[in-house]
Amino acid sequence: MEYVTAVPHPRSEAAAPSRSGRRSLAVALLSGALGAAVTLLASRQRWSEGTATVAGGAFPLTAKGSDVTGVPAALAIVGLAALVAVFAVRRAGRLAVAALLALSGAGIVAAAFAGASDSSALDEEAARTTGDTSAAVTALSHTGWPYVAAAGGLLILLAGVLALRYGARWPAMSGRYERGSDRPRRKGGPPADPERPEEIWKALDRGEDPTGA
Repeated sequence: MEYVTAVPHPRSEAAAPSRSGRRSLAVALLSGALGAAVTLLASRQRWSEGTATVAGGAFPLTAKGSDVTGVPAALAIVGLAALVAVFAVRRAGRLAVAALLALSGAGIVAAAFAGASDSSALDEEAARTTGDTSAAVTALSHTGWPYVAAAGGLLILLAGVLALRYGARWPAMSGRYERGSDRPRRKGGPPADPERPEEIWKALDRGEDPTGA
């Protein structure tokens, strides 16, 4: 009796890393973009509220996330820029940008949790509103928006971790658009018709000058 040993097909072995790369890329793009949007939205919402009591009465006060700390919003923009820059660099540059993406997410989480119990923004608002630097804020309470910002930071952190782990399998910007590319441009063809935008895009895709100059 003869035994036949199944030999894995080379194409199936090569397809597995490709599929995992595409999946990780899709998850990283979605989580990074969503995390930045959530963080920016949460930074514009009310994080804390209270009442300043002075001789003239009580003044209700509120503080938005951007009043408490500007770190989450700033890091969300940095993270979004790093997510885009991942595709413009290769090798060590991609690793560095992926690390920046992950650190941006971690920084957002830390800043959001620190701001969840912060009262200094309301104290400053009380002094500015009443004109009394000794005005005290009472009935201080915090909303859940700082934790929403922290959740956005976790999504950006996830995108960074995926970029660190699978970024080497992701595609990079085409070399034809890189500065100093040695790829020759095609010449001699007729210029693209400006009345037909699809011809302009096709010319750009071929690396040609659509103006014919």
